Amino acid sequence: MNNVSVLFVCLGNICRSPLAEGVFRHIAEQQGLSGRVTTDSAGTGGWHTGEAPDRRSIAVAARYGVDLSKLKARQINKRDFQTFDLILGMDASNVTNIRRISPEGARDRVHLFSKLTLGETWDVPDPYYGDASDFERVYHMISEGCMSLADRLKSSDMSASGNTSSVR
Repeated sequence: MNNVSVLFVCLGNICRSPLAEGVFRHIAEQQGLSGRVTTDSAGTGGWHTGEAPDRRSIAVAARYGVDLSKLKARQINKRDFQTFDLILGMDASNVTNIRRISPEGARDRVHLFSKLTLGETWDVPDPYYGDASDFERVYHMISEGCMSLADRLKSSDMSASGNTSSVR
């Protein structure tokens, strides 16, 4: 496996995408991939820039040994399309918004999280207006996808130039 960089994107970068960033980083460390994988998260909107993840995302992650405490929300930007091999939107609306701002040559880097990780087409629902059980459900959806992504990256020869054909 070559080095690969992954950006997880949701709406405000306080619930789903920081959870995916933390979970994927944790899985990469457990599987000995941390030196080969770079991960980050962002939001399509900038309302929460500089804020920590939602306390409920932090809590559910902590229950599974994942630390999100040092993460800060940020908005996706043009540099991200040059920096990241994979840009994974947590739902179809995020993917649409990401593609809208992406440069022509970078659109093949943008994928729906569930489609790229599990070969399925479903949204990771935004748990923001829900309760702890919604965050728990989202955690498990993200964990399953991140585990699959790590396994696929280990068994493929992804290039740092963005060639993701082997993981589509």
